[in-house]
Amino acid sequence: MSFIPPSRASQASDEAASLSDVTFGYTPSRLILSGISMRIPRGRVVAIMGGSGCGKTTVLRLLAGQVKPAAGRVIVNGQSVPDLDKASLYALRRRLGFLFQFGALFTDMPVFDNVAFPLREHTDLPEPLIRDLVLMKLNAVGLRGAAHLETSELSGGMARRVALARAIALDPSLMMYDEPFTGLDPISLGVVSRLIRRLNDALGITSIIVTHDIYQSLNIVDYIYFISAGGIIAEGTPAEIRASADPFVKQFVNGEDDGPVPLHVKAPSLAEDFLGQGA
Repeated sequence: MSFIPPSRASQASDEAASLSDVTFGYTPSRLILSGISMRIPRGRVVAIMGGSGCGKTTVLRLLAGQVKPAAGRVIVNGQSVPDLDKASLYALRRRLGFLFQFGALFTDMPVFDNVAFPLREHTDLPEPLIRDLVLMKLNAVGLRGAAHLETSELSGGMARRVALARAIALDPSLMMYDEPFTGLDPISLGVVSRLIRRLNDALGITSIIVTHDIYQSLNIVDYIYFISAGGIIAEGTPAEIRASADPFVKQFVNGEDDGPVPLHVKAPSLAEDFLGQGA
């Protein structure tokens, strides 16, 4: 299935989410995002990349209504997120799934109860049905046999998969992943990345991934946005990103020492420092 770039989307109904000319900062003098626009088509896996502190996770927070933009529009499932009242915002959030960077499992609950938690919290389903749903979600991530385990008994990769099962417990229409590959060994990393792609396609949902992991992302996503200096400096399909001539994108993709992001912090010359003239 070919990917239609978000900028060419013909109808707003084809979009799971969008940001239009969004500006955000925690103080007026310190803007994190400045006039960015993104389109997230339904059924696709879209990555948001960039250096640390560039505002990637802030985009997720805007979409979830945790923060409001200073300017611009934030639309999720056809609704203007900043304009929702508390009840409507909570209703929208029940249609969103979120995988936190390190899983954020409840450490005092076993695996089964972690996955059952959103079902018990947000539905009136009887326990037998909740049991079946929990086992289905765990089976989807390959961990039905771990339902009885305590979280302390899980490896890092298993914990991330349990968190993923919990995130899809309410059958969200939009999944958001905040650095889902951080701290995983190569096998677990590959398992989690393939699960994200398979679950997205099997469940017919839309996924947004904030990540630094170029290799895994280029293998599973449909489209990529690069953020730097508060704006989107590049976007495209994985093939377009690999072929990009943009200096920042080339440095980021290839892991080069120097480029727009320098290896060395600005300093006097080495000779001046050693001669005591650089202070």
